[in-house]
Amino acid sequence: MAITRGSERDLLFPGLAEIIMSYPEIPKQWPGAFDQMGSSKMALERAVEMRPVGLAQLKQEGAPTPFDNAAGERYVWNVDMVAIALGFAITREALDDNVYKDQFNPQSMGLAESFAQTWEILHANIFNNATTVDPSRGGDGVAFLSTAHPIDSGVYANRPSPDLDLNESSLEYAFQQIRSFPDQAGIIKFFRGRKLVVPKQLEFVAERLTKTELRTGTNNNDVNAFMSAGALPDGYQVMDFFTNPFWWFVKTTAKGMVHYNRIDYEMDLQVDPITGNLMVLAYERQGFNLRNPRSYWGSAPSN
Repeated sequence: MAITRGSERDLLFPGLAEIIMSYPEIPKQWPGAFDQMGSSKMALERAVEMRPVGLAQLKQEGAPTPFDNAAGERYVWNVDMVAIALGFAITREALDDNVYKDQFNPQSMGLAESFAQTWEILHANIFNNATTVDPSRGGDGVAFLSTAHPIDSGVYANRPSPDLDLNESSLEYAFQQIRSFPDQAGIIKFFRGRKLVVPKQLEFVAERLTKTELRTGTNNNDVNAFMSAGALPDGYQVMDFFTNPFWWFVKTTAKGMVHYNRIDYEMDLQVDPITGNLMVLAYERQGFNLRNPRSYWGSAPSN
């Protein structure tokens, strides 16, 4: 049923001091946690993870050169383009009789704001479901956060066992583990932590860990190593739509939590030729997902 004059009866007469509907919006948060890949014209963006050659081997005098012919494709990662849409209808009479059109009109009904927050929730859900295997993503067959991401020579972890609360020692451990990330052939590559990504409940913990000049939680006059060493050059990012108050993540130098823009936000106004109702329709399409677990190290403690 369309929005009628009964839904806005007080807007049909002069004398209102104010119409309360709009509030300040939360600034976009997801761009700080994702690598933005630009526009896409595809229904599905795919990436293939390859194995290069492994470590060189000692060669004995007169012996043949060792060969490594195991290089090749290992895992395929998928980023599906998803669409969101929303609309509403309002009667011709409700539009005609509205005395406050400058404050309450189809363009001010909050569609753009609704879309913005929906995208925040959907992006955050990649992290909220980080311990659950997502077959649609493809990839290496384990969860985003796992102690057993497979490589040819074994496994690597982007999650501690057991999971750790966010503090100085656990963050130090995360940085050590990130520096040990291997490629598919088991060769350690240059991976470093760049940004701490946390729920709102850990904002002040992150602030103390990354901004204080001296070491937190001690009586010593030690420097804050994270600040003095420039260990987190991008600081920290708070995500309001993380659902677990204890989970935290470190974004690394590896590109792998990616976002594509497929169709920009569109709003269309149409008049129903039968009823005269104005129909306002909005649509947008984006693609986002994990396609390299080395892009994040994370911990999922229960309390």
